[in-house]
Amino acid sequence: MKTHRVGIIMNGVTGRMGTNQHYIRSILAIINQGGVKISDGEVIMPDPILVGRNEAKLQKLAAMGGKVRFTTDLDAALANREDVIYFDAQTTGRRVPAVKKAIAAGKHVYCEKPTATSTKDAYELYRIAKKAGVKHGVVQDKLWLPGLLKLKTLIDDGFFGEIISVRGEFGYWVFEGDVVPAQRPSWNYRKEDDGGIIMDMLCHWRYVLDNLFGKVKAVSCLGATHIKKRWDENGRPYPCTADDSAYATFELHNGIIAQFNSSWCVRVRRDDLLTLQVDGTQGTAVAGLRECWVQHASATPRPVWNPDIESPINFYDNWTRVPTYQPFENAFKAEWELFLRHVVCNEPFRWNLLEGAKGVQLAEAGLESWAKRRWVTLPELKP
Repeated sequence: MKTHRVGIIMNGVTGRMGTNQHYIRSILAIINQGGVKISDGEVIMPDPILVGRNEAKLQKLAAMGGKVRFTTDLDAALANREDVIYFDAQTTGRRVPAVKKAIAAGKHVYCEKPTATSTKDAYELYRIAKKAGVKHGVVQDKLWLPGLLKLKTLIDDGFFGEIISVRGEFGYWVFEGDVVPAQRPSWNYRKEDDGGIIMDMLCHWRYVLDNLFGKVKAVSCLGATHIKKRWDENGRPYPCTADDSAYATFELHNGIIAQFNSSWCVRVRRDDLLTLQVDGTQGTAVAGLRECWVQHASATPRPVWNPDIESPINFYDNWTRVPTYQPFENAFKAEWELFLRHVVCNEPFRWNLLEGAKGVQLAEAGLESWAKRRWVTLPELKP
């Protein structure tokens, strides 16, 4: 068996996403399955080194993988030529200088989004990586969610006819932290720490729209800070300075209209924490994180408006669940495997730092739209 050892510098892995999705459910899971299989006699085996500021946390995480390496010295990790990939899951404000340093050290780069706090910086990372000739990728995990993969299959099969619109509902109630512990870190609600749901979620909606429905042409966005006061990880109250809700409309170049509500201040009464309703001339689908339901034109009921009587139609009837034809991997793990194949086998990988910059561009345009209370058109970011 030929094994391609790939050393991965994992910076910021002590955070919620870095620990759970990237380290435990992706890299450790890949190691435990015996690597990424290239052929019957060839595999890619990740060899991570965990980097962070809290040595005790790093030691605890490293123990989960047996002999996983760890260090608090990023410069020393970057100096090791055997570790060829740099992964960044730090808070957004720390990402740009660290990624630049990694590129200068000749590392391939894979990082969380947003890749920067401004389009200028995000696009600069892409240009620097391109000039250096290193491979680069950005986490765009929702593309590998089972519900969205089923939705993509329906689109490719022509189920919808002409797609008219997309409606997205995302979010849940994040507790303030005084009585019930908050489910998200406090920095998310402080603008001075690069928090805010517009910068966070519009980056997601950019790659979802671009990859499934069409390129985003323009955005109209209204943000809000509905909860003014929260309590941090140490039980101390703090004022919320970042937006916790976003109400956005997107115009796509092909004429499709998309609307997304994103909020940490909404109680869920829908199928999932994220639902996408796609309406077309020949059918409609509603996709969640894992499931997808469809209603064909031939099964569409004919409602008549009459609020004076109970509706004779149960609108949850006449929907068909899309079968699960294959097992689905964790979405983060699925993209990690593709990036590892990109590095080792030079297989195509289009979800790069340019795509990351496009996400930041849409988020920045959303903030501008909110501030100026008008539509904002997105200029093309050239490869």
